[in-house]
Amino acid sequence: MDKDRVEGAGHEAKGTVKEAVGKVTGDKETQAEGTSEKAAGKVQNAVGGAKDAVRDWVKK
Repeated sequence: MDKDRVEGAGHEAKGTVKEAVGKVTGDKETQAEGTSEKAAGKVQNAVGGAKDAVRDWVKK
């Protein structure tokens, strides 16, 4: 598993928590930061998945 997948999943989780805290507290800035971080984590996770796919394809 590529390190980007691990880091991306971590950012997604952190973003989800931040987004929820922002919703609960009514802090739009924190909520927006969480949404942004979650999206960035998804992209990073996808990049890691692509790297894994290429690595697996090259091994065949």
